[in-house]
Amino acid sequence: MAALALGPSPARRDVLTRRIRLLVAATIAYNVVEAGVALTAGALASSTALVGFGLDSVIEVSSAAAVAWQFSAKEHALREAREHRALRIIAVSFFALASYVTVDAARSLTGTGEASPSAPGIALAALSLAVMPFLSAAQRRAGRELGSASAVADSRQTLLCTYLSAAVLAGLVLNAALGWTWADPIAALVIAAIAVKEGRDAWRGRGCCASTTGKTKEER
Repeated sequence: MAALALGPSPARRDVLTRRIRLLVAATIAYNVVEAGVALTAGALASSTALVGFGLDSVIEVSSAAAVAWQFSAKEHALREAREHRALRIIAVSFFALASYVTVDAARSLTGTGEASPSAPGIALAALSLAVMPFLSAAQRRAGRELGSASAVADSRQTLLCTYLSAAVLAGLVLNAALGWTWADPIAALVIAAIAVKEGRDAWRGRGCCASTTGKTKEER
């Protein structure tokens, strides 16, 4: 039991740190492209869900960048010192997304604007639904083994993209196939609700449970 409390060895820690850096870089690259496509398609179709999806991609970039900044430090102690600030950046990003999407969805539901069908949006949401779970799972495993709450929080942000992809895809398909324009803002409100929960958890530092460091208070 005493050995378990020590965490990963320095060599293993270096391996996990490099892995997280690579995963963060891949997440940033994908989300830059995703944000551009989603925001453009969302603006053309007046889709609150697609615009929210694109903004979430922007937030994912800022979240991943915060983690990249944290793990750019060579010393383990400095990385740990930066973690609290990285978590705050991630949390605030979630709250900003939720606020914007809620206001825009309410505007759409009151009849101020209706979304048009968007084939590019459907294709993008389907692609993200296939890609994001793998990136999230890989980073979450590495972050938990390393004991990094910020890396786990960022993996949850990536996982959020999976949920959002499903919600956006459902809303866009229902709108395109059945003409249910209200499905788009409803999907956007799902995005906002999930973002609030994840932002709260990141602010409180929840979501990290490295097997090498024991269980958190919430899991006991």
